[in-house]
Amino acid sequence: MSHQLKGKNVLITGASSGIGEKIARKAAASGGRPILAARREDRLRAIAEDIKKQYKMDCPYYQLDVRKPASIETVFLQIFHELGNIDVLVNNAGFGMFNQVVDATLEEMEAMFEVNVFGLVACTKMVLPKMLEQNQGHIINIASQAGKMATPKSSLYSATKHAVLGFTNSLRMELHDTNIFVTAVNPGPIKTEFFDIADKSGKYVKNIDRWMLEPDVVADKIIACMFTSKREINLPTWMNMGSAVYQLMPAFFEKIARKSFNKK
Repeated sequence: MSHQLKGKNVLITGASSGIGEKIARKAAASGGRPILAARREDRLRAIAEDIKKQYKMDCPYYQLDVRKPASIETVFLQIFHELGNIDVLVNNAGFGMFNQVVDATLEEMEAMFEVNVFGLVACTKMVLPKMLEQNQGHIINIASQAGKMATPKSSLYSATKHAVLGFTNSLRMELHDTNIFVTAVNPGPIKTEFFDIADKSGKYVKNIDRWMLEPDVVADKIIACMFTSKREINLPTWMNMGSAVYQLMPAFFEKIARKSFNKK
């Protein structure tokens, strides 16, 4: 495994499970210092202790609710004070709920935008000044193929991920003349706890189980891109090809893929 992260501070939000946890473990294996942030402090503590034991390195963790701007500011200032600068920020915290628009609640909408969009932007704004001062760093935003190709029952979730992609692409252009890298990660469905909330019936997971990505595969790709100019990571390849065709011929694609779109 590459050791491009040796001595670097890698902050991962949503690090208590799924690809966030995998990224933390693989960052440690690459010589970086993973900094864990999430709401579930008990889970963070267990992961941090395991990483310390396995890799013989410090693994700080912080309880963080990205829905709360005051919490974001407090935690990031604490990290800067205790650990120094953040070299890599992985904005991984996020969740989705699959519902028809008519059945979705405004509370669900608010929660998804607060976590998936506003929290991501707030975390990014906390690290940018110091990254610009040092003229180095990497911001990695976990978006989704849903941000490129919306499907039924994912209107609100897709809207948040469209927003993440728009923000990420604009930020990348703003930082073009710096040594700060910006990468969007657009995975399809991953075998994580995400679907415990998004798909409470289990119907969607059952329908697509054989196509779901392994979190280790996604995390490996993310670690490999750190401190490179990789613009996007799109997984799986066949799904991203579908997204590309959809953007070119949306009406045609919706017609031929309607049955697949309605697997939720």
